[in-house]
Parts: sequence; structure tokens; C-alpha cells
Amino acid sequence: QVQLVESGGGLVQPGGSLRLSCAASGFTLDYYAIGWFRQAPGNQREGVSCISSSNDRLWYADSVKGRFTISRDNAKNTVYLQMNSLKPDDTAVYYCGADVRGCLLEGYEYWGQGTQVTVSS
Repeated sequence: QVQLVESGGGLVQPGGSLRLSCAASGFTLDYYAIGWFRQAPGNQREGVSCISSSNDRLWYADSVKGRFTISRDNAKNTVYLQMNSLKPDDTAVYYCGADVRGCLLEGYEYWGQGTQVTVSS
């Protein structure tokens, strides 16, 4: 069964850190670009970060630059999103998507089910 599974979300205080994982099963991530997106209540889903299949292209939304880091471990078939200096505005459900075509604004071939991140004191 082909699927992506996000994990690592939770409740954290402002200024704290979380590391999200996007693990693939049923296919290998080596040939896929992986994008992270988030959607807060009442808002549209927005792109957060993306890593190309060859790891030579990284993209970050302006709102997370300098705070979030995307990386992949092909041996574990997993992509990570390290989130530091978290702010209440980072509160959202975070999703990962995979696509062989590269980093996209939308329309990824595979999507995970999402993991909730809540930043609150």
C-alpha cells in the first residue's frame, strides 16, 4: 500500500521546537520531491518548504526562512521538517506531499493525512 505518514506534531510553547517526519511506505522517496504544506482553520493550504529529489534545491516560505529546515534520509525513506523558534502563527495541520515532477505549488501525486502542530502558552 502506497502511503505517506506524517508524525511529530504536538503542542509546544512559543519559541519551542518540533521535528516533523514524513515517512513513505510502498514506494521509495529517492525519486520524489517532497513538499510540506500547512493549513490553519479558515485558511487555505499554503506551502511551507520543499526539497528536490536530488536534494540540490530547497525552498522555504518567507514566513519560515531561518527557522525551519527540511532534510531527507533516504535510508529511512523519510523527510523531516525541523521547526525552531515556533510562533503561534505556525499553528496548523501540516501535510507532506510527494511528486516525481519536482516541487509543485499543488497537485502532488501522494499526500499524507496531516499532523497537528499547536503553538501556544
